[in-house]
Amino acid sequence: MSYTVINPATGEAVTEVAHLDVPETDAAIAAAVRAQRDWAKVAPADRAKALRRFADAVDADLERLAQLETANSGHPIGQSRWEAGHVRDVLEYYSAAPERLIGKQIPVAGGMDVTFHEPIGVVGVITPWNFPMTIAAWGFAPALAAGNAVVLKPAEWTPLTSLRLGELALESGLPEGLFQVLAGRGSVVGERFVTHPDVRKLVFTGSTAVGKRIMAGAAEQVKRVTLELGGKSANIVFEDADIDRAAATAPYSVFDNAGQDCCARSRLLVQRSVYDRFMERFETAVQGVKVGDPTDESTEVGPLVTQAHKESVAAFLDEDAPVAFRGSCPDGPGSWFAPTVVTPERGSRVATEEIFGPVVAVLPFDDEADAIQLANATEFGLSGSIWTQDLARGIRTARAVEGGNLSVNSHSSVRYSTPFGGFKQSGLGRELGPDAAEHFTETKNVFFATE
Repeated sequence: MSYTVINPATGEAVTEVAHLDVPETDAAIAAAVRAQRDWAKVAPADRAKALRRFADAVDADLERLAQLETANSGHPIGQSRWEAGHVRDVLEYYSAAPERLIGKQIPVAGGMDVTFHEPIGVVGVITPWNFPMTIAAWGFAPALAAGNAVVLKPAEWTPLTSLRLGELALESGLPEGLFQVLAGRGSVVGERFVTHPDVRKLVFTGSTAVGKRIMAGAAEQVKRVTLELGGKSANIVFEDADIDRAAATAPYSVFDNAGQDCCARSRLLVQRSVYDRFMERFETAVQGVKVGDPTDESTEVGPLVTQAHKESVAAFLDEDAPVAFRGSCPDGPGSWFAPTVVTPERGSRVATEEIFGPVVAVLPFDDEADAIQLANATEFGLSGSIWTQDLARGIRTARAVEGGNLSVNSHSSVRYSTPFGGFKQSGLGRELGPDAAEHFTETKNVFFATE
């Protein structure tokens, strides 16, 4: 069985990717088990050197990785180059972790007590199609640093850069079997990660519905999970904000990557007293977003990932949808979708469900309490932005909004040096940051009697 990769900007076939079956997946996991036993014995300093060599191999291949991502995912070439560089940076960051997985000596009576961070074993990483390279690195880099082996299943639609990273790992000198990329269907390869007893932890990024099924399946073996799931994040604009700046930046908080981002601020909450002034400036900003050929250096937003996903996004906008205005996008072949601004009722489907496309719902609010209530009126809690020039209000609102990654007077959500993850049904656990490698270990306590 195989999958035909389609360029979403042209509709043309890029390549065929073979899919693994269950026996092939089992063989890969068995190889990972063998490789992990030896990798765990490697001195921390040497493990760190190996990860830096992997980072160097990625750095030398940045342009090829970027071109692959643009052809496979439709990301603008500038964004793809940033993503390839991000993979390198994440590997470099976690190359410091092996020598810093430091246990503790705990004072106790009658002896000495110490703790160790032992690797879990084989980690299964299941990645989404929206950011194939970057999200893969968030899983495999700290997992490898902690002494584990990794089997990575990329999304069926976007496997090309992950497969290339698997090649670069071997070219850099990582042992055979330690980091394997297994292309295949989620119902085959992904499901086998869930059921195989030698896969001791799962890292999944994707929809909340699938995440729940993975979590339920993992419970059968009390298998550890990290889940990064859906979002319907709020961008809150108070009346005392810098309205011009808030309006100018708002399109990029939701339309970047054509809205295919779990952190997208797809609900834009604007205080009623400045609503009209904001919307006037926001429309100008939306019209200025350049949607087009992802190989063009000046393009800001590319196509949606597939025609099937385009149809899914379009289904939210029937003929009665309260569209306030739209941006522009190319005609012709490709999965193009214009940035769209709607002004729905608070409880409507477009205001409450994750669309995962370039659609933003603008909702007015009355005061701070109303803004917080509206921001939290969702099953999700991943990210969000708060625009105000009142420091106290910014602090109060940031503490009150139920989200894992918030920013005040900016739209920053993800830095590899800070933790990332969600509240409520947006996920479980945290990725990135200085503690991520520890999340791929078991804490072992050892007591030495002296009496």
